[in-house]
Amino acid sequence: IFFSLDKYFWYVISTRCDIKPLCRSPPSSVSICPSLKIETEESQMTNINLRDYYPDFYTTDCIIEVPDEIAALMDSYEHAEAAYYLRRYRHKAYYSLDRGDGIEHDILFVSLSPCEIYERKVTVEQLHAAIAALPDKQAKRIYAHYFLGMSKSVIAKTEHVNECTVRESITSGLRNMEKYLKHFA
Repeated sequence: IFFSLDKYFWYVISTRCDIKPLCRSPPSSVSICPSLKIETEESQMTNINLRDYYPDFYTTDCIIEVPDEIAALMDSYEHAEAAYYLRRYRHKAYYSLDRGDGIEHDILFVSLSPCEIYERKVTVEQLHAAIAALPDKQAKRIYAHYFLGMSKSVIAKTEHVNECTVRESITSGLRNMEKYLKHFA
C-alpha cells in the first residue's frame, strides 16, 4: 500500500508542478505547488496519519491529505488484513501451507510408527499370498477389479464372458481369500 500511495502522490505532484521526486518518502502536509493546492480545495480530501498505516516506517505522526477514494481504499485494506488475522486466529492456522519445507506433506501424511509400518508390510504380504493361492481366473479378476479399479462389466467384456460369471468369480474368490487369511492368521 505504501508504494502505490507514494506513487500516486508523486504522480500528482510531478504532473501538476513539473517536479521530480528526489526520494521515495511521501510529501509533507505543506503543498509544494499552488496548482496542487487549487485541486485540493476543489475535491474532497481526508487527513490520514501515515504512522497508523506504517508504524515501523514512521516513528512520529505524519498527517497528510489524501482523496477520499485513497482513504477508503486504505481502510478497506486495513479491514481485510484484520479479517485475515481474525480468521487465522479462529482456525489456529499459524503456519502457511505455501512454504516449500514439507509442512503440508507432514500435515496430510502422518508418519507411521515402526510397529504400524511392520503391520502394514505383513498385511500386504498376507494379502498377496492369499491372492496367489487363488485359482488364476479369480486372482486376475480380483486384481483387475480392486487394484486396477476396473468395473465388473468391463472385465466381462474384455474376457468375453457374462457379467454374472465375473461377479460370482470375484465373490467366491473373496470367500476363498477370507478362508486363507483366517487359516494363517
